[in-house]
Amino acid sequence: MTISLILDMAGSTYPERRALTVDGSTVTFGELCELVGATGTELQESGAKHVVFLGHSGIELPTLVFAAAHAGLPFTPVNYRLGARQLTELINRADGAVVVVDPALTSSLTEVTAPIVTTTDLFAAARARTDVLPPVDVDPDAPAIVLFTSGTTSAPKGVVLRHSHLLSYVMGTVDFGSAEETDAALISVPPYHVAGMGTILTNLYAGRRMVYLPHFDSDAWLALARQERATSAMVVPTMLERIVQSLRGAPAGVPSLRSLSYGGARMPRPTLEAALESFPQVGFVNAYGLTETSSTIALLGPDDHREALTSDDPAVRLRLGSIGRPVPGVEAEIRSALGDPVAVGDQGELWVRGPQVSGEYMGSGSVLDADGWFPTRDLAYQDADGYLFIVGRNDDTIIRGGENIAPAEIEDVLVEHPAVQAVAVVGVPDEHWGEAIVATVVLEPGHDTDAEDLRQFVRASLRGSRTPDRVVFVDDLPSTATGKILRKEIVASIVASAQS
Repeated sequence: MTISLILDMAGSTYPERRALTVDGSTVTFGELCELVGATGTELQESGAKHVVFLGHSGIELPTLVFAAAHAGLPFTPVNYRLGARQLTELINRADGAVVVVDPALTSSLTEVTAPIVTTTDLFAAARARTDVLPPVDVDPDAPAIVLFTSGTTSAPKGVVLRHSHLLSYVMGTVDFGSAEETDAALISVPPYHVAGMGTILTNLYAGRRMVYLPHFDSDAWLALARQERATSAMVVPTMLERIVQSLRGAPAGVPSLRSLSYGGARMPRPTLEAALESFPQVGFVNAYGLTETSSTIALLGPDDHREALTSDDPAVRLRLGSIGRPVPGVEAEIRSALGDPVAVGDQGELWVRGPQVSGEYMGSGSVLDADGWFPTRDLAYQDADGYLFIVGRNDDTIIRGGENIAPAEIEDVLVEHPAVQAVAVVGVPDEHWGEAIVATVVLEPGHDTDAEDLRQFVRASLRGSRTPDRVVFVDDLPSTATGKILRKEIVASIVASAQS
């Protein structure tokens, strides 16, 4: 079986049901199947060994995902925000690629030597076909999708997700045909992120219409959710923060919405609490996953969110910052630096195992251990009821005076200050301590404070060694489209300012 099975099942079960809506135009599952078959035939006849896509989310994206599968080729969406040199480097790593590009983005490919075809030309040729070749017979363990990591701490790596990984994820988390015909999922996550792939596979398998918002804007998101009567949505933390800011504490006014999932980066607690208040009838889901795990491997469900929001028990309230518990089929284990399991409540590195876990990189192979466990590089702990808490990345750990300090511990305190809108804590080289703690802070509009006030605010909650040595005020924090803070850029900026 390959991921083609997902669309085949949906198309044969409800061909007349609406599958996609973009900019007011809608296609049915049957129409999508026809376009995929014709486009897949075009790709088969191209002689390509890999399909690379440079474009936005829209009908092109799911069509190409399944057309590439039809042709037996791996599919790779690349980040349209990258510069020409970076794009060229990534595309050159995909052997025998054909590059399918949005016409508006062709200027970014001036140095690419691989064959290039615009989406307009490819789909025009597909729609003009009178014959369609049968799908290529592909091994379930063949690569289906290759996604490049964001490269926030190192050079981007191409993660290989095989058909078997993706099918394990979809069939382990979603029931086929579980959506009502009137259900609609509002999608605004980037196409080159694993969530962008996961939403396609899971929603089509459920039989749920996908409504794309290619360019996120909080007011546009709210308007489209109301207009299309969205019943579910997926956002990243920066998107939810902007939605909350647009609402200014008022009710969201999206009565059709039943489920709101978020993930991709750490969610600030004040943002989540404000969102829960503005969407009182909505079930919130924290979906934790990595590219290497084919998307979600742990969930904090709707009941967990509401209980944590209102509970008088401090341990239960803490769960609002949890990623929940592993999904069916996934095992989780927290290990010490020596590789031994740690006790409940102790911090260590989160390792995961399951049929959806890849842990494989293009050109360098698998990093799974002998028993199939994948090291996430996330520092975590687990409470007595099995809830997992992420405290930061291994790479983000600050070593100050020989003491390991997780930035998230300090960030979680500072973001509760009424004048703080956003914060990122980093370590910078220091002759005395090895690393100094620097908090970079974005203030709420109309609020004011000073560095010493914020330092004392932290000191009141954490021991002195966690108090920032410096506080730097900035207009915004550099981040990826999914809200991951680019800490390397923050550190470089601080170091450069100190040397100037």
